[in-house]
Amino acid sequence: MQVIPEGREPDALDRPDLGGPDPGPVFGRLFDAHARSMHRYLARRIGDEPAHDLVGETFLVALRRRDSYRPELGTARSWLYGIATNLLRHHVRSETRALRATARLARTGDGSTAGHDSRVAEQVDAQTRAAQLAGALAKLSVADRDTLLLVAWAGLEPSEVAEALGVPPGTIRSRLHRLRRWLRANAAETARTEEAIDL
Repeated sequence: MQVIPEGREPDALDRPDLGGPDPGPVFGRLFDAHARSMHRYLARRIGDEPAHDLVGETFLVALRRRDSYRPELGTARSWLYGIATNLLRHHVRSETRALRATARLARTGDGSTAGHDSRVAEQVDAQTRAAQLAGALAKLSVADRDTLLLVAWAGLEPSEVAEALGVPPGTIRSRLHRLRRWLRANAAETARTEEAIDL
């Protein structure tokens, strides 16, 4: 009997055969294995409710396009995150506008950070950190933001990010290296960004 390390999927779920006549059971197992973590990742990007919709849409697209899955090219997890990321890109314009608006709002001090006796210091600090993170993320290109957040928030390994985005692993390593240098170079403005995104 093969012992599977904790947190590790069996190979049959890593690279399943999706070509059978009844894909329901396989997709059920894939959903059980990945939907919760995918939802957490998407919710951090676009909020809880839209994340529910995108998770469902991801699995529907995957079911419709199951013939396009090639186990020899990557794991089912990276394939699913690739689909989710492509769907998420449809939201990028509004996401970027929202991040910029949040950063502008924090800079202008428009009432939301005004100190009322009933407001506590933690709320102001949380808003400041969210504004710093939003400002830093809004400055990134779509490819850089997807790369960074697939690693930091979805917990994908760089090789899985490469599979998900359909780019060579060296490109992902290069992006991550460049992003870390950029964050360090802008340390005054993004002092808490690395902590906020767990980089």
